[in-house]
Amino acid sequence: MRSARFRAKSAAVAMSFAAVAAVTATAHPANAAEYTVTDNCDVPWITCSYGDLWLFYNSKDIAIQDGYIKSAYTTFYSNVSDHWGTSQYQGSSLTTYRYVFGNGGNGNGQYMKNNAASVQNCARDDNYRVYFSSGYGGTSQYFAKNGPYGDCNITNLITALKNNNASSHFA
Repeated sequence: MRSARFRAKSAAVAMSFAAVAAVTATAHPANAAEYTVTDNCDVPWITCSYGDLWLFYNSKDIAIQDGYIKSAYTTFYSNVSDHWGTSQYQGSSLTTYRYVFGNGGNGNGQYMKNNAASVQNCARDDNYRVYFSSGYGGTSQYFAKNGPYGDCNITNLITALKNNNASSHFA
């Protein structure tokens, strides 16, 4: 008698498990894709037409030596409200682009947010600010447009922003 009850309970549990497994197998999670980019113009929904801000992984003395770039860097053209990246739903799929340092050198492949040590503004007409917080908040540092001869001066981030950079905006 005990063996019959055990078989009945086992059969009920097995049927319940099979029902849950069938429902789980037919439920599809939303598709998600994540990419890394070193330039915000590589994000399909961002239109870039002006600006040229370079953020380097290293301080200026290490980033550029003897006229050569030795540090990985990220380039931004336009405002960037979060250096972590940007996401957008396209139908039921979430696509995310994360900003990373690239182009070889020290820091290559590292996430860009809160990792920059120096900045170079090569924009012909635009000044920039780099901010401590996402959404253009907190302490900021101003970077003037490049000089009259097209020189792009590299500048170290101030202590409050070095490795604490979260957004950048036209000034």
